[in-house]
Amino acid sequence: MKLKAIALATLASLTLGACVTATQNKENMLAAAGFRMRLADTPDKIASLKTLPPHKFTVQNQNGQPVYIYADPTVCGCIYYGTQDNYANYQQMMFQQRLANQQQMTAMMNQQMAFDYGPWGGPFMPMY
Repeated sequence: MKLKAIALATLASLTLGACVTATQNKENMLAAAGFRMRLADTPDKIASLKTLPPHKFTVQNQNGQPVYIYADPTVCGCIYYGTQDNYANYQQMMFQQRLANQQQMTAMMNQQMAFDYGPWGGPFMPMY
């Protein structure tokens, strides 16, 4: 139980410290998946950007085709837009990233569980 608490505390601190980094990582993945970026560099574009939900995908229909839009008003002040194929590529990349993160967390937990508690009295022994 104590190991789980330590692992969760570590994960929480890494998550809080990596909020901006996570958004930047997400935007790197969007670009790698083929999304294009447009800066909100005019008052009209800034106003339009503010109408979109931040850091979430929306789908618009353009000429009978879905266009996926990701608005980032905080880091780049821009939108990313792409096709259904770009979105599918992005989803696959995110799946691979989550899988890699889970494997890393499992390896960390296994390493912690391999620690020799013998000299310390074990994790469940009362401290006197």
